[in-house]
Order: sequence, then C-alpha cells, then structure tokens
Amino acid sequence: MSSWWHRFSAGLREFYIAPYRRTFARAKRDEEDLFMMLVLSEALGVPNPASGVTLELLPEMLDRMHEWHTRQGLDHSPIEGFKCC
Repeated sequence: MSSWWHRFSAGLREFYIAPYRRTFARAKRDEEDLFMMLVLSEALGVPNPASGVTLELLPEMLDRMHEWHTRQGLDHSPIEGFKCC
C-alpha cells in the first residue's frame, strides 16, 4: 500500500511542478546571479558594507565566475588579474 501511495504522490508532485520547472530554474539562476553580484561587488567597484563577510565566499564563487559573466553579457571577467576565459 505504501509503495502505491509513494508512486501516486510522486505523480501528483510531477503533475503540479512540471509546468513551473522552467520558472523555478530561472528564479534560482536570478537569485544566484544576485548573490554573485553581492559577493563580487567590491571587486566590481561597488561599495559593499558586508565586504569582510563576502570576502570569505570569493574562492567559492570563482569556480562559477565564467558562466556568471557570460550570462551577464560580459566578454571577459570583470575582475582585473583573474582570467577565466
């Protein structure tokens, strides 16, 4: 009985989530872009009051730097001295 219920529940979840999957993915990407902008704001020349905290996150963000700056329409990395392309 529980196996049937789990399959039924998964089917309903897929039925309700499937039309919004693209919207959820876009919202997640937009949120990640905003977070990336916050972390990199000091390097981009925007004053950041939380720069001490976000500086710790910079090494984690550099792995995703290339895909971020191409999504933003930048040909090259906006951080001087950091070449990702």
